[in-house]
Amino acid sequence: MRNLAIPDAVVLDIDGVLVDVADSYRRAIVETVVREHGLAADLARATVQPLKNAGGFNNDWVVTDAIALYTLARDRGYDTVPEAFADDVARAGGGLTGVRAVLADAVGTKVEADWDPDRLRAVFQSLYLGSERYREFEGGDPPLDASGYIEDEPALIDAETVAALRELADLAALTGRPAQEAEVALSRVGLGDLPPERRVTMDGDLPGKPDPAGLVALAERLDARSVLFAGDTLDDVRTAVAAGETDSTRTYRGVGVLTGGLTGESGRTKYKDAGAWRVVESVNDLPGLVERTTNTNA
Repeated sequence: MRNLAIPDAVVLDIDGVLVDVADSYRRAIVETVVREHGLAADLARATVQPLKNAGGFNNDWVVTDAIALYTLARDRGYDTVPEAFADDVARAGGGLTGVRAVLADAVGTKVEADWDPDRLRAVFQSLYLGSERYREFEGGDPPLDASGYIEDEPALIDAETVAALRELADLAALTGRPAQEAEVALSRVGLGDLPPERRVTMDGDLPGKPDPAGLVALAERLDARSVLFAGDTLDDVRTAVAAGETDSTRTYRGVGVLTGGLTGESGRTKYKDAGAWRVVESVNDLPGLVERTTNTNA
């Protein structure tokens, strides 16, 4: 019988763990809201991470919608700063539902009359994918011509780390990306050979993080008894915690990675408060962490 303390599956988030998305996805969020609603770029940028911390924003299209609504509310006199706004959203349950509830209480529901999520998504995808990939992935012509931020996502994981993890455990990916965009990133870092059953993406049938269904499904597919899940947001850690509460037949451990929006000692504290088993500076620290767990059974 396998020791449940030893991870036999390592599940990896993509954004902020395998590839750096500061100048791709996050840039697309900011520039979409700036283009469509005229919010100052520094204020838009300052709103992204607080919302991510609030929970329910695994999908960056939803983050874009949230900041667009926040901007429209500001135009109607809502002057709450981003951090306090995000705190209110968290108390309201997180995600876009929380945003709409908070802003409806503050300025009324008419703020949504000028919100066009389809347009925001199309602009976002134009900026992120670029014109050529937009036509390939989305179909039709993009609303604006762009080179595509997806082409410049530096790898955060070393080839040596990929090789070491393959030796130590079964690998899988759990991401909020659509499948085609996940394929681009996984191929870039040498994990393009992960079969479909080892990938959970946003366009599958399973709910997104922090719902644990995707992580539990991967554990079942891999016949894993101990799962380590590494991500760069609090919702990633919350996913692992929720999986352990949902599935008592396996051990789930969430590892916070400090190469996304959460960094430094404040990031470590937030991860620990969310229930992280360990916090690492980089995904490249994972092989050593798995080896130590194997050797110490801890």
